[in-house]
Amino acid sequence: MIDDLLAWRREFPILEKSVYLISHSLGAMPRRTFERVNEYAEMWATRGVRAWAEGWWAMPLAVGDELAPIIGAPPGTVAMHQNVSVCQSLILSCFEPQGKRNKIVYSSLEFPSVTYVYEAHARDGKYRIEIVPSEDGITVSNERLLAAIDEETLLVPISHVLFKSGFLQDAKRITERAHEVGAIVVLDTYQSAGTVPFSVTDLDVDLATGGSVKWLCGGPGAGYLYVHPRWHDKLEPRVTGWMAHESPFAFEAAPVRYASGIARFLHGSPAIPALYAARSGYEIIREVGVKNIRRKSVRQTTRLIELAEEAGLCVTSPHDANQRGGTITVDVEHGAGVVRELGKREILVDFRPGSGVRISPHFYTKDEELEIVISEIRNIVDAGAHVAAEAAVAAY
Repeated sequence: MIDDLLAWRREFPILEKSVYLISHSLGAMPRRTFERVNEYAEMWATRGVRAWAEGWWAMPLAVGDELAPIIGAPPGTVAMHQNVSVCQSLILSCFEPQGKRNKIVYSSLEFPSVTYVYEAHARDGKYRIEIVPSEDGITVSNERLLAAIDEETLLVPISHVLFKSGFLQDAKRITERAHEVGAIVVLDTYQSAGTVPFSVTDLDVDLATGGSVKWLCGGPGAGYLYVHPRWHDKLEPRVTGWMAHESPFAFEAAPVRYASGIARFLHGSPAIPALYAARSGYEIIREVGVKNIRRKSVRQTTRLIELAEEAGLCVTSPHDANQRGGTITVDVEHGAGVVRELGKREILVDFRPGSGVRISPHFYTKDEELEIVISEIRNIVDAGAHVAAEAAVAAY
């Protein structure tokens, strides 16, 4: 079959020498990012301090507007930050328990960094955390999660796609349930943005966070925070800074007078180089189209499952394409060693304890690369090369 999306391979230098199946962790860098980072350096070198007024100050919101169409957000609703941990902390700082409404509900399969934020703030007893367990380590029962969300629930911070297994949660129904009882949903879209079509507007989530380092091919240091317009002038973050002030260059003493709209969710001086770098990935994802990416992803992840099972490997991701994102996980003994051996062969994937080897085709992946990765995993396991490799990882 003809795969028109393969024309994009020339835009990603690493694909010339590697089988790159790790976009769930770090998307391949676009060639045009070289130009963008050089643009930053040239701006600093030639304009100096004037660069701030000539565009740098505006970048956290301007770049947010470039990202917004990918997640179905309207202009003026996305602010750029360093990472999701900062965004989640900023969000939590907007809220206080309201009588018995002090419960935070999420699953046992959420990304650790996010749970660290909520657990740390709950240590003084101000919040109660209810963790909905996974029965299989792959999925989370939607019924159990919905049942945990009640009139005492304040926040529901959940992942759209779970990082370990690629399980796609029913964000629409979870949001509907939360709103039925007056709770607020914080959707982590890190593992869905750029590979699963969705709209934060259609889902009606209150807030969403994510980053550019994975499927968006935007590199590290460019996290994002979406805030539904209904909250723009109601929430007052206590994790804040001078850029959230209504008149930041007035340099007024505290207390802060919050800016209106999305600007009140800024904080200190922005990480300008990361914002320059991120824009290339956003451009390409918009040009390719997330629906086109998803169509290919479903086809290739389905094929990966078939190949893995034909090779006698255990797949630990949902088989139903409607219940998974862009990642397939394969459980093998000494998985860390398998990944190390694959890396020596320029086949890039990763391993997560309790899940297995994570394999993620993207729009630039060739069909034959799916066969290569499964074949090499089988060969490594059969030869026992992964056992020594894992021992070397542990020793290091």
